[in-house]
Amino acid sequence: MSKILSKQEFATAAREGKTIWVAGCHDALSAKLAEDAGFPAVMTSGFGVSASYLGLPDVELYTMSENLSVIRNVANAIKVPLIADGDTGYGNAINVMRTVREFESAGAAAIIFEDQEAPKRCPAVATSIDILPLEENAGKIAAAIEARTDPDTLIVARTDALTVDEAIERARAYVAAGADLIQPISRCFRTIDELRQLREACNRPLSLQILGWLETDLDKSDIESVAGLAVYPLVSLMSATEAMRQNFEKLVTDKSTQNLPQPVMSMADFKAFIGFSDIEDLQNRHLMRRVDAPYK
Repeated sequence: MSKILSKQEFATAAREGKTIWVAGCHDALSAKLAEDAGFPAVMTSGFGVSASYLGLPDVELYTMSENLSVIRNVANAIKVPLIADGDTGYGNAINVMRTVREFESAGAAAIIFEDQEAPKRCPAVATSIDILPLEENAGKIAAAIEARTDPDTLIVARTDALTVDEAIERARAYVAAGADLIQPISRCFRTIDELRQLREACNRPLSLQILGWLETDLDKSDIESVAGLAVYPLVSLMSATEAMRQNFEKLVTDKSTQNLPQPVMSMADFKAFIGFSDIEDLQNRHLMRRVDAPYK
């Protein structure tokens, strides 16, 4: 693994637009796998958390406390910086302040807040989305900035505005409120030139969620020309889901682990990856021993 970025180094690079490529995760195991693969940061995806934690769609059905428990577990499992999906902040500006304090203390290095009305709707499937009045959501971003205890905790303002012009207007207001990065999530951005227009208009790097819309026409240099954060939020969830689906369907018909369509990690490899040897070493050094086995 390359050098692990400190929280300050992570924040500085993102603010300066030195693109950090990020893997999305949905639990502590997927976060560890992303870190092990070499990603310098990971992000908890609300879409993934809702699916893996509740088995339900991403429409803000889980509570702040449920999301917080996932964030805390992920942060405890990895060493690289963690970006947390804060959804709508779970209420008004005062709720946002508590969310920031809780997520920050749990280990989040950055928190994303969106401008949808609560409960949110997933833009990947929703035919219409209701967003808060600009002034109200700018107030929520200002509250998030005030609530953070560490100036290197990044506040990412996401907008689901449905036109480029409105997204630019909102981005400028959120930057004026203190946002460190702007995250456009709307399908209204159809070209790299429109993303560059947003980047220049708000004078902040973008946080791009690479979801299979615009970015199929963008290359690495395009993304790095506008983004402080470039995130693959759903690859872990979709990869795991499809692999398990195929193997379960084969198992239920064949009643055998032979010839599964997707590879299965060996027990030895999994034990090594998950850290059994470290636990066994701690047990050997610290658990009570028999009288005839003196402590070393």
